Amino acid sequence: MKKISVVVPCYNEQEALPIFYVETTKELEKIPNVTWEFVLVDDGSKDNTLQVMQSLAQKDERVKYLSFSRNFGKESAMYAGLENACGDYIVLMDADLQDPPSLLGRMVKEIEENDYDCVGTRRVTRKGEPPIRSFFARMFYKLMAKISKTEIVDGARDFRMMRREMVDAVVKMCEYNRFSKGILSWVGFKTLWLEYENIERVAGTTKWNFWKLFVYSIDGIVAFSTAPLVISSLLGIGICFVAFCLMLFYAGKALIFGDPVSGFPTLISVILMLGGLQLLCLGIVGQYLSKTYLETKHRPIYITRKTNIEKK
Repeated sequence: MKKISVVVPCYNEQEALPIFYVETTKELEKIPNVTWEFVLVDDGSKDNTLQVMQSLAQKDERVKYLSFSRNFGKESAMYAGLENACGDYIVLMDADLQDPPSLLGRMVKEIEENDYDCVGTRRVTRKGEPPIRSFFARMFYKLMAKISKTEIVDGARDFRMMRREMVDAVVKMCEYNRFSKGILSWVGFKTLWLEYENIERVAGTTKWNFWKLFVYSIDGIVAFSTAPLVISSLLGIGICFVAFCLMLFYAGKALIFGDPVSGFPTLISVILMLGGLQLLCLGIVGQYLSKTYLETKHRPIYITRKTNIEKK
């Protein structure tokens, strides 16, 4: 029989996790000829998430847990779960039940009957989200489609089921600065996308705010596109060309008409504009340089504090 590993990154999910376990177990029991395990990853939670995991593990030997020494972020938690999962099919899910467990049976069917390597999910609506966040999310996906060679599907969730071969390929990409949506697309493999409408959290509150999502989007752009570097270079060339043309224009105007160039406010405005553009370009270069700096340190992606998972 095939084995399913359900990887669940958790940060302050003490309320949602017990409900998630019950609902997901119900759906897994409906799938014929499979066994399963849960790989719960505590991303340095400040509530009783770890205690809930340990309680579930005492009741069900199929529940494995791993707790970080501090909060390393969801990307690290997903990597840790994938690295420690031992199933033939590995599922990434959130504990808040915004990823419907009812799709698990269809995922298995599509992989086995239609020879897919991955069955992913994407939201077709963003009902319940703030309009501003939804707008910027759509703009991010449109931007990535234009500047990156890696296809990142609009509305794609981390919720997906993958064959062991695909997970092994993802785990081999042990880069420190991780953007999983891009990594999962970059490795390739035959993927089917299932669509569903947005679902509200079953309990607890979201850990994402506008600023965190904005920083996450910057990480994604830097990780899977060098277009900002090209844009900054073209911007510098364009400004130099405009400045040269203006220099010739004002020099000719002064020589032919004897009209001296004046306008202190205009001069200050131009200086400030050019200074701002220079800082913008330096910031773009700095983002890439900082990522390179962090990668060269070769720091571990996560550090384990407690676990009941035996070392492979």
